[in-house]
Parts: sequence; C-alpha cells; structure tokens
Amino acid sequence: MLLPAVPRTRLPAADRPLIDTPFGPLTFATAVGTGNLPPEPDELFRLPGHRLLARWTTPEARVELLLTPYDPELDPGTWGPLTDCRAAVWRIDALAPLWRVQFSAGLPVPLPEGADGGYDGGQALAAITVEDEGTRLTIGGNDEEAICWAAEAREVPRRWAALIHEADRQSAGTWGVNYGPSHRMTWTLPPLEAGDHCELPVVAAWAPAADDSANTWYAVMPSPTVLLRQAAADAAQRADTPDGG
Repeated sequence: MLLPAVPRTRLPAADRPLIDTPFGPLTFATAVGTGNLPPEPDELFRLPGHRLLARWTTPEARVELLLTPYDPELDPGTWGPLTDCRAAVWRIDALAPLWRVQFSAGLPVPLPEGADGGYDGGQALAAITVEDEGTRLTIGGNDEEAICWAAEAREVPRRWAALIHEADRQSAGTWGVNYGPSHRMTWTLPPLEAGDHCELPVVAAWAPAADDSANTWYAVMPSPTVLLRQAAADAAQRADTPDGG
C-alpha cells in the first residue's frame, strides 16, 4: 500500500486520474491478466499537498496510482529552472499469480499544432520528449535495466535482478518497455507470483524550450522510493498545518 501513514479524504471515484501538462493530459492505463482496468478507479482519495491516490481491486490484484508534485532539487548552478514537475507512482500487489501485467502512460493524439517529439531514453531511463516553440516536456520512467536494478531496493521482486542479462535484448519481446507511435510508453512486466509487489515511477517535467540545460531530462529519473519519501515528508508537514495544504 502506498503512503499508508498519510491522512486522506475519500472522494467520489468518478474521474480518471491524470496529470495536466502543456500538451494535454498525461493519462494512465493498466492491464492485469486477460482484462483492462477501467479508467475510473474503485476508490479515490485526496492527500495533503494536492496529491491523489487511486485504487483498483480485482480478485487477482490491488493496483494503486499516486499522483504527486515532485521537486527534483536540480542544482541551479547547472540546470535551468523547471516550469513544473509532476510524478506518478504505480504499485501493484499480486493477490494471485499474474502472467500479464501492463502499465502505460501517454499524451493525447494528436498533439497540439506545432508540437512534436518522440523517444528520448538512455542511461537506464525510458523517456519521451515533446516540444514546441515555447515549451519542452519530458516524460520518463524505468527502462528494462532500471527495472532489474530496482530489485535491490525491493521496489520489484528480488528474482527480477537475474533478468539483467535480458535487458539489452528487450527481453525477447516477453517483457520490457514499448514506445508507441502516439507518444505513449507501455511497461510489460515479468510474471508476478501471489504476494509479490512492484512499484514503477513516471515523472513529467516541463520548462521553456529555449533552456538548453537538459533540465527536464535529468528531472524525470528518480526511483519510486525517492518519490514516496518526498511525498510522505511533504504530506506529513502539510497535515500539521491548519489548512492542510
């Protein structure tokens, strides 16, 4: 369960969780086993600091999606300032063996007039970048190599560390990251056993296109542990204030 100690307020679960970006909403989708989860969650909660937590529950799995502001704390002496940065942490707890688990994040089709972009991954980062004359947006998460490394932090099952030799081969099509033609990334995971859990990050950062410091690219590579640690600390601090943030 994500951020179990953080206070929350239940909301009507009528809206699809998303991140608003300059190029339209960044939306998410999950497939478990033979079915796709509906866009609207079973439960939706507001957390301090303008955070949302969505939850879906099936006989096979519990899926949670946390949407949170994120401060990548980039060195101002090296990187230009970001306009904004938002993150998602996706968690699945397997209640039964799962042979198929997919999670995707993507922008609307078509992009606004004048915007273009595509693959921008590298250095254990799965990423796409979109820009127009005024704004550059980068969306990033774990690539295959980073997914294997995440086993050390217990963000994914420990046995996935042994799959590192498959990462450069994109896992022969059985698992990995797929970049669709519509500025959408899809993560297909290795099989999960009952009792397993995994967490994946997705970060969206945008800044003026004229800034050539690659600040958006370096902002989108934190682990889910880093995202959750910052979110928990900020939410706890806001929960102690009179208005709760």
